[in-house]
Amino acid sequence: MGIESDYIWMDGELVPYDQAKVHVLAHTLHYGLGAFEGIRAYEQPDGRAGIFRLPEHLERLLDSIQMARMPEEWTAEQLTEACIEVLRVNKFTSAYLRPLAFLGAGAMGLGARSNPLHMVVAAWNWGAYLGDDALANGVNIKTSSFTRNHPNAALSRAKVVGHYVNSIMARYEANEDGFDEALMLDQNGFVAEGTGENVFVVKGNLIKTPPVANILPGITRRTVIEILRHEGYTVVEQLFGRDAFYVADEAFMCGTAAEITPIGSVDRRTVGTGKPGEVTKLVQKIYLDGVRGKVDWLAHHITKV
Repeated sequence: MGIESDYIWMDGELVPYDQAKVHVLAHTLHYGLGAFEGIRAYEQPDGRAGIFRLPEHLERLLDSIQMARMPEEWTAEQLTEACIEVLRVNKFTSAYLRPLAFLGAGAMGLGARSNPLHMVVAAWNWGAYLGDDALANGVNIKTSSFTRNHPNAALSRAKVVGHYVNSIMARYEANEDGFDEALMLDQNGFVAEGTGENVFVVKGNLIKTPPVANILPGITRRTVIEILRHEGYTVVEQLFGRDAFYVADEAFMCGTAAEITPIGSVDRRTVGTGKPGEVTKLVQKIYLDGVRGKVDWLAHHITKV
């Protein structure tokens, strides 16, 4: 499954897919100062597309742009219309949306401040990020030798283009070592997140997830916490070591792309029974039904197209 579509929204206009091009001297291509989002739209019971938590995603995008000291030229309202327009013109009822803000060609060098800001919104059909089998049966992950970026070395709360080199290196290492994904620790050895997912650990009646300090504040993470608390579970946001996975009853990863993915093992140590646990399956079902408009109390998070 590719990433092709008929049109991409670029700087306020719909451009044919093959014509959405960038100059090789674009500043972001060389230095990585850009911001992006990953958003999903799901087909709703009426057959229309529905974008899940679009306002929150666009707020985070605009916050990332502000934190990265990039020009603030687009409003949430304009970007909302862009996302809706891209889905409509491409006739997508389910799709992954990728808004991206980047600096174009002009001046070169780290101190350049005059390069134009470009904004694009693309969409494509994208299935399970880690594969259908991962959603059903779980993934095997390893603790990475790469440490998650220090909060004082990078903007942890911002979804910045260049940050993802850290994640890519960890993902490459994990895959080449025979694992599906990597678990990343922070500079103090505490669990941070996956390369592109937040993590949850279940032990008895307690569910733990790392606090928003050294991690990206995931929007799916926020939804998972809402679901768990709605279902009567206690969720604690606290620092913990990787050994929490070794003695957990169950664990899972979550993200817009990854959705709710069970964790079967960490560092070749089986988590619980090695199969998706009851809490994980409950969250996964409510989440996947909710984004498709089948859970009344989550319906307000859906922007209809």
